[in-house]
Amino acid sequence: MKAAQDAEAAQDTGPGPAPGTGPTRNTTRTVHAVRTPGGLSFRVDARAFTVIVLLMAAAAAAAVVLIGSGDFAMTPGEVLTTLFGEGTFQQEFIVTDLRLPRVLVGLLVGAALGVGGAVFQSVSRNPLGSPDVLGFGQGSAVGALMVIVLFRGGPAEVAAGAVAGGMLTGVAVYLLAWKRGVHGYRLVLVGIGAAAMLTAATHYLITKANLVDATRAVVWMTGSLDGRDWAQVWPLLGVCAVLVPLVLGHGRALRMLEMGDDAAHALGVRVERTRLVLLGCAVILVAVATAAAGPIVFVSLSAPQVARRLTRSPGPNLAAAACTGAALLLVADWTAMNAFGDRQLPVGVVTGVLGGCYLLWLLVSERRAGRI
Repeated sequence: MKAAQDAEAAQDTGPGPAPGTGPTRNTTRTVHAVRTPGGLSFRVDARAFTVIVLLMAAAAAAAVVLIGSGDFAMTPGEVLTTLFGEGTFQQEFIVTDLRLPRVLVGLLVGAALGVGGAVFQSVSRNPLGSPDVLGFGQGSAVGALMVIVLFRGGPAEVAAGAVAGGMLTGVAVYLLAWKRGVHGYRLVLVGIGAAAMLTAATHYLITKANLVDATRAVVWMTGSLDGRDWAQVWPLLGVCAVLVPLVLGHGRALRMLEMGDDAAHALGVRVERTRLVLLGCAVILVAVATAAAGPIVFVSLSAPQVARRLTRSPGPNLAAAACTGAALLLVADWTAMNAFGDRQLPVGVVTGVLGGCYLLWLLVSERRAGRI
């Protein structure tokens, strides 16, 4: 009973995030109690709420700017006018049919990767516990490449192969990491091993492909939002509409899991069931995002960490991670389109460079803190 009270007190006061997942200094937070007309009450962290609102505004602003970028440039005012149905026929065609689907895919992919990364990092209690490191992105890549190289499938078949590859990798990693439960470091180690083997499989498939299929595979593996249309928007929107609220509904239990299995169990959390549900949702989100835009790396690694540092709040910060991922991906896509002159780069190249720099900084900071 005493252990449960101590754990509950730690969860309420929020002394800091779980070991190895972010800053450890104490922070003063302003928490308000909100009561609904139906009698329900919940707590709102003022700083976290403000950060989420600002991130949503930043993502919306980036979306408007990105829609207006391209060979046919449009001002933000023209973009907004067109979105409200008052633009010219040419503007409506460019915005609605060409650019809006690309931006929506970017928002949904960034949010899915941010939520998935936050779940993996919280479950593993490790800032490196992201899908990029644990092999789930590589599993989706192998599934897609098998369809491209061995069966020469079309875009729909490639997307299905990516989803299947990511889900099968998730099941394999979970089973291999199981030993009277799944613990963080074991999950990370098994995932790193799976990522190495899947990377080797990717290289093998490329060497077996002909020139046309190999070129198509490399383009897909780079990760890009080019050419995305409404056919990618609707399935991605449906999956996010179902799974993101489900993950958010388990946010309190996920926060308790960060304190350790014993403390979470003492507070009434069904540890393994909750972990399995959350990991399953995260794997599907990452797999579907990869199927829609290719393996866009490091967003799932950096978005939860950036969100945690912005909110200065313990716990997984799921909503903030989703907003951060969406904003990061759109900013990276705008950078890829405009920062290198007439030569446009795939967004995966930009996120890879920025994410690699962030990973090096994270490793140095964790080493200085004595956590690795």
